[in-house]
Formats: sequence, C-alpha cells, structure tokens
Amino acid sequence: MTAIKVLLVDDDPLVRAGLSLMLGGAEDIEIVGQAGDGCEVLALVDRLAPDVVLMDIRMPTVDGLTATELLRARAGAPEVILLTTFHADEQVLRALRAGAAGFVLKDTQPAEIVDAVRKVAAGVPVLSPTVTRQLISRVAGDDSRQDRSRRARERLAALGEREREVAVAVGRGKSNADIAADLYMSVATVKTHVSRVLAKLALNNRVQIALLTHDAGWLLDDE
Repeated sequence: MTAIKVLLVDDDPLVRAGLSLMLGGAEDIEIVGQAGDGCEVLALVDRLAPDVVLMDIRMPTVDGLTATELLRARAGAPEVILLTTFHADEQVLRALRAGAAGFVLKDTQPAEIVDAVRKVAAGVPVLSPTVTRQLISRVAGDDSRQDRSRRARERLAALGEREREVAVAVGRGKSNADIAADLYMSVATVKTHVSRVLAKLALNNRVQIALLTHDAGWLLDDE
C-alpha cells in the first residue's frame, strides 16, 4: 500500500510536532516535510510532491489562505486541509472557494485528523453536510453578493437539466446514494454527473459546487 504523503505547515513548532506524532503513528501516512510559513509551500510541494497539505490558516508572512489560492491555481496541486480555531470562520469560505478540500479544528481528536487526511487523499471533502450549511450561511449579505449571485448563475447556465438537479442535491449536502434514490438513477450515473459538473464548472470538489449553488440562490428553500 502506498503511503499518503503529507506536508505540515504551521508557524508553531509545537503544533507541528504534535501533528507529526499523531499522523506519523498511522501506517498509511508519511510526513514528507514541514514548513513554518505559507511562503515555503510552493517550493516544498515542487520538491516533495505531497498528496495532502495540512496547513494553518493564520501565519505571519504568507497565510494559509493565500498559500491555498496560489497552490490550488496550479495544475496537479495536492489537496489542502486547513487548520483553524474557528467553527465558522469566514476566511474558511475563501479557502474553500479556492479549492481547499476542507478544514479541521485544532482541538479535533487525533483519530479524526488522521481520518480527515485519509478522506481528502481519497477525494472526499472533510466537511459534513451540517458544517457545509453552517459555512455557506455565513456568506455576507453585502453589496458584493448580488454580483456574486449573477456570476454564479452565469457559470451554472452551462449545466444540463439533470446536471443542475445533481448540483442542487450536492449543494444540499446529499451523498451519492441519497441523490441516486431521490433522482431515480444509479450511483454510478450520479458519479458521472458530478464529474461532469466539476469539469464544466472548472471546480475541484463538491464543497465548491455547494458554494456555487448557494451563491446562485438555488438553495433558498433550505435557508
């Protein structure tokens, strides 16, 4: 079995040491490198080729948000999990829009952090439907929201009718099995539609689909 290669990024050496200990105890996870600031991330990713970057959201020179945006804009970028002390930090929304696979709280139990790394490496975002709804409900209702809604609807116009139905279901936090049951299709067909939605919209993961459908106003019945 090939180990999941992880890069740890946090400005607190004690946090890095703790994460290294808890992740290093898993047979299927290998810590390939550590960094104390986001400014080191791109070079280390090029040199070490990690599968997952576990990164603090707040760092002094280049924060985790900026580093995530720079990293996920590149082809073949590793998945990113952000470390935060806030359950609904609005900065996390920015990171999710940039393509982060999710976030974990710094006080999360070790076994859950290990599980999060495994899920993200397998392409599964580490946000439960409940947390996803909490996050998207935090989107500010300021002057930019109308423009964001318009842009979202313009992007989503590229989808076919069935793809729109699947996108809305993903936005509501439903699993592939739930979507298949609701829309009377096979799980394999749902996976195909999700893949097409991601490709057509140039998105990285299901969380970004949820955010885009929220921005477009497609989930208003849920709010």
